[in-house]
Amino acid sequence: MKHLLFNILFISAFSFAQNVQVESATYTAQQLIEDILIDSNCITDVVVTNVVGGNFGGTDQSFGYFDANNSSFPFTNGIVLSTGKLTNVQGPNTTLSDDDATNWTGDSDLETILNETNTLNATIIEFEFKSVASQISFNYVFASEEYQENNSSTCQYSDLFGFLIKEKNATNFTNIALVPNTQTPVKVTTVHPEIPNSCSAENESYFGSWNDASAPINFNGQTAVLTAIANTIPNETYHVKLVIADEQNYRYDSAVFLEAGSFKLSTDLGEDRLIDTNNPLCENDTLTLDASQLGNNTYKWFKDSAEIIGAINETFTVEEAGTYNVEVELQGQCTSYGEITIEYFTPFTINNLNLTVCDDDSDGHTIFNLDDLKATILSNFQEPPNINFYTDTNESDEISGNYQNTQANSQTIYVKIKNDIDCYELSPITLQALEVPQFLNTETYTYCINTYPDTITIDSGIINADDNTTSYQWFLNNTEISQNTASIQINEAGTYTIIATFLNGCSASNSITVNTSSTAIIKDVIVTEGSTNNTISVIVSGAGNYEYVLNNTSPQQNNTFTNVQAGLHTISIYDTNGCESIETEVSVFGFPNFFTPNNDGINDTWNVIGLSTEINANIYIQIFNRYGKLLKQINPLSAGWDGLYQGQILPNDDYWFYIQLPDGKTYKGHFSLKH
Repeated sequence: MKHLLFNILFISAFSFAQNVQVESATYTAQQLIEDILIDSNCITDVVVTNVVGGNFGGTDQSFGYFDANNSSFPFTNGIVLSTGKLTNVQGPNTTLSDDDATNWTGDSDLETILNETNTLNATIIEFEFKSVASQISFNYVFASEEYQENNSSTCQYSDLFGFLIKEKNATNFTNIALVPNTQTPVKVTTVHPEIPNSCSAENESYFGSWNDASAPINFNGQTAVLTAIANTIPNETYHVKLVIADEQNYRYDSAVFLEAGSFKLSTDLGEDRLIDTNNPLCENDTLTLDASQLGNNTYKWFKDSAEIIGAINETFTVEEAGTYNVEVELQGQCTSYGEITIEYFTPFTINNLNLTVCDDDSDGHTIFNLDDLKATILSNFQEPPNINFYTDTNESDEISGNYQNTQANSQTIYVKIKNDIDCYELSPITLQALEVPQFLNTETYTYCINTYPDTITIDSGIINADDNTTSYQWFLNNTEISQNTASIQINEAGTYTIIATFLNGCSASNSITVNTSSTAIIKDVIVTEGSTNNTISVIVSGAGNYEYVLNNTSPQQNNTFTNVQAGLHTISIYDTNGCESIETEVSVFGFPNFFTPNNDGINDTWNVIGLSTEINANIYIQIFNRYGKLLKQINPLSAGWDGLYQGQILPNDDYWFYIQLPDGKTYKGHFSLKH
């Protein structure tokens, strides 16, 4: 809302500023249409048939001539139709154009064509014309006080206007004041930027500007320069109705500015092919422009205002972006102008797109999640395109989801990225199955706690280490150890974990269990001897699991040996976890049942067997006949009794022995002498 105080403060500052100027006295309505808007000998039989405006009780009108007066307004001059006083059109934008007049009604044709009601303050100029071309056009700008920057009113309220045309004797009008390439009528609510917290932008590319106090016209906002286009039949009479009206109430006026001389013959080259309107050409596409008109005509083509040398045909093929114009000289009398702007869709940029996955078993084949890859590609686009994957450039084999590569280690697939206008890129993607560290099956080590050396070496078990191996991390019971080698020295039991990482970023881990064990320590050897069932029991201590071997026989877990023959025996004790074994010598003594003193070298003497040498000298052995007569006392270190008594060989018979050990233990028994 503009205030009186604001007007007073700035009136002197803008008195001499360059603003649009208006006047209504110089030109009649016929002159405004025929000499200002049209000003062409190629459009004939121009007749103004109706003029309606507000009655302000004086010379003020609601339409007339405007001059840009060297201001920034986009048209040099032209005609303007307003829903308020003409004098309130010219800048600066420091007052509110908010006019009304007695009996100033609306327009039923405008309401019908726009499907609206309740119009008032309608300004109308109607005229008829003929042309020799198949199309006419003119340029205009719509401006309004109902453009309210950052105000929700912009989303809700708009005055109405239309450029209505029909063949003279036809019943229904067609509105050509439309948002380009649509059937949407131009008004405040259909052409504006985003209004924060109120409404999103509508056809923003066709909005011109918000206007502050420096604007050359007295309206809060305006559209960009727009073009109204109508197809015509050459030399037919057409009726045009230019109309603008307030809607709902007279408040907040609007105006439409028509550029002088812009009502001209046109050649339809088709709609602009723009990225903003979602219809550009795709990369490498061509477009044939057709400017053909009936009759014997000549053609001249331009690109970006420069004549295209040699382009003199009725068609021209576009191969690159630019603004293209054509001038068609109709039968050597009039020139028809055509223009089209061509933009090319910027190719999608997805160069060097690779998808790498660590291949757990390193066989060169693994699963690639194409859905994740699709999400990654989509993240680069504001407007999501269609994305499809193929194994070849012919797009014959589409793939999706979890895909396992069919070519080991590395495979090229293709992604097709297509937008809504069917522009697409087909680009290669490299799938790489990366080698992962591989390990032997989990190994168990034993740390022998009472055996030299006091450390052991454990190995990671990696079987595919090479120059790609970049690092190792060791952990003991989840606590990191400062080691970076494939094997380490340890002196502690527990669970060791190794993480190997290749230069390609792939890692794998292996767990190694280290148990404690020890060599057996013999605490006691218990021997039951001198009987029919001699036994040896070995009592040991230690942290290991032990097996016992008697004289290199098969090992047993039982520490007791039974039915042991008399004699000296070697007992070996093995740790099943791999710690060192130990041996001990055990003596089990016994008594031969017979001997044969015949000098054949076999059993020629009798002596106690199985005694250890360190105690033999202290054993007391006596031999008696059956009547108790002492025959011989022998040294256990000697060969024994040879069967002689006083130099004579004794007869076959049973003889008795008496043995006393150093610990006082005694044994008695008998044996046979046989010749």
